[in-house]
Amino acid sequence: MVFHSNVGGLDELEERQNIKSKLHLLLKSRTPEWLSVDQLHDGICTKKTFTGIGDKVDIKSVKKELLGLVDDAARTGSIRKAANEFSITPSALNRRLLALEDELEVKIFERIGNGMRLNQAGEIIVSLFRSQLSEINNLKSQLADFSGLKRGQISIICSQALLPYFLPTQIDQFQEIFPDIKFNINVGDGEKAISYLRNFKSDLALIFEPVRSNYIETISTISQPIQAVMSLNHPLSKFKSINLKDCINYPLALPTSPYAVREILETAAAEESLNLKPTVEAESYIFLHNFVARKTNTISFEVEIDVPKQSLNRSISTVPVNLSKSYQGQIHLLKLQGRSFSGATEKFIGQLLEVFNR
Repeated sequence: MVFHSNVGGLDELEERQNIKSKLHLLLKSRTPEWLSVDQLHDGICTKKTFTGIGDKVDIKSVKKELLGLVDDAARTGSIRKAANEFSITPSALNRRLLALEDELEVKIFERIGNGMRLNQAGEIIVSLFRSQLSEINNLKSQLADFSGLKRGQISIICSQALLPYFLPTQIDQFQEIFPDIKFNINVGDGEKAISYLRNFKSDLALIFEPVRSNYIETISTISQPIQAVMSLNHPLSKFKSINLKDCINYPLALPTSPYAVREILETAAAEESLNLKPTVEAESYIFLHNFVARKTNTISFEVEIDVPKQSLNRSISTVPVNLSKSYQGQIHLLKLQGRSFSGATEKFIGQLLEVFNR
């Protein structure tokens, strides 16, 4: 068998279609060449994966596990780590990967020392595999919705600023109606969010940074004014609104750069010839909320949508900061271009859009 170590000599779209066709035939095959009963008895797959006895194998489970094995090997960059997650031996996993490469007539991984990484063809294949896994999960969600079970899962990558209040509140409200829906939450902005959407690690992204990518579709965007967050006993808490220059006379607890709120504050301060000198900087908005609640003279800042109502947090107060509309946070709800949803994810998107449009 001749391996092609790269796909540089072919147009990427043509190569993608070529590999996709091979992969489609492989996944549709009744008994793939890379799997034999002897291999099953060689400890390649865990017992829980198969429902058959002897030569009766649950091929659907085998195919789904193959997708997971390749995806985990790509994600961890280690055969040993990926094998541990599936409770199989590293040598058995390596044999399956080599057999798959032989079946597809193309190398997927570059093996370097004790590690491994995807080559260009591997990137295409893993992207297709993750798409397959996503379609399987989406189909499960559709079937569950159709049967009235309302089961499924929603994966979201979001900006850290939305973790203290907004996203937990939305999930809580959603699960009051659909209690069996599971949420997987990851934290990230920018390139990380794009990567998670493209690799099907997340269904949706809720981030502050605008995304410039042909692969990403913006579902909706909402502008959010900046609020000062402080203790209920702070001298400025009694005002209906305040100016930024009023705040610099007090200790400041700010998010670190390059968080969007910090960038907005720095730009606005520069325009007013103000110098922001925080006494505390933190990556966690949860920490900042708790810190100002304990320090009666310290001020932090947050976008309006993620400021908790006083009925939920009676220890802090929020006051709008008088800034022009050009100094507002922009929250973007994103998905992978062309990707469609149904069931739980579609309903959750609808809930978010209702909040955005209020």
